[in-house]
Amino acid sequence: MKHFAVLAALFSCLAVPSFLAAQSSESTYNHAEVGVFADYLRFGQTNPNINFIGVGGRAGFNVHPNVQLEAEMAYDFKRNFTNTFDNGISTSFVTTRLRPLTGLFGPKFQAGTSGPFRGFITGKVGFINFTKTTQNPPAGFTSSIGNITDGNTKFALYPGGGIEGFWGPVGLRLEVGDEIYFANGARNNLRVTLGPSFRF
Repeated sequence: MKHFAVLAALFSCLAVPSFLAAQSSESTYNHAEVGVFADYLRFGQTNPNINFIGVGGRAGFNVHPNVQLEAEMAYDFKRNFTNTFDNGISTSFVTTRLRPLTGLFGPKFQAGTSGPFRGFITGKVGFINFTKTTQNPPAGFTSSIGNITDGNTKFALYPGGGIEGFWGPVGLRLEVGDEIYFANGARNNLRVTLGPSFRF
């Protein structure tokens, strides 16, 4: 028990200064942010709903401690099939020919900028492009970029929000929103992203 108390006191002596240093240097990490994420996009207008899985990246810079201008792009190359059986749920991921490419830009309004956790809301505009290809994901992404002006591209709106936690410059961000595109009316689609962020 005595050894445990000594170890606990030693840990406290080492952890408290680094925690205070992280708090005092919080403002030094409030200029810009970059990140990568896993992207889940659920098309809500089909029956059954179609779930897409992909990857993306984002970059933003602060115009105010609570306001950030952010751009992001995501490419979905897998489709998730979920079946429910008597004994549970079965799920499988397969590469699909339909590959949504999303590009969005807009402000992110942040709350709680002085601590390690903060919530945010965002409203972005951009596009979603629907490309059909049998190429592997890197080549398919390249061809999707080339098809933005020629392919099946729709105007998109994205209201969303989430939470992010930081330990110094490294953090984790979870965001949920409604990716709305217009094709004979508004089409609402659930979108969830999760991934690391780096701020400086």
